[in-house]
Amino acid sequence: MESSAASAASVEQGRRLAIVYCMKCHAIDKVSPSPLRIAPPFRTLHERYPVETLQEALAEGIVTGHPSMPEFRFDPDQINDFLSFLKSLE
Repeated sequence: MESSAASAASVEQGRRLAIVYCMKCHAIDKVSPSPLRIAPPFRTLHERYPVETLQEALAEGIVTGHPSMPEFRFDPDQINDFLSFLKSLE
């Protein structure tokens, strides 16, 4: 039972990271459009590629093809929480 509580806490921490760093451009829920049209809603990321593939990019710093997205670099705990949050949207 403790692991499901830890899992829920991880998802919540990941959601907080998304609120702080991502929601100005990306939809971070299951229904809303992204505020920035070119930013994919997080709920659709798993349709493009396995979200686990973001782990290395989040550690090294995500750099995208468009200049408006800032570079992010998360620590390992933040990465696990963020990926748990993304998986909760699938």
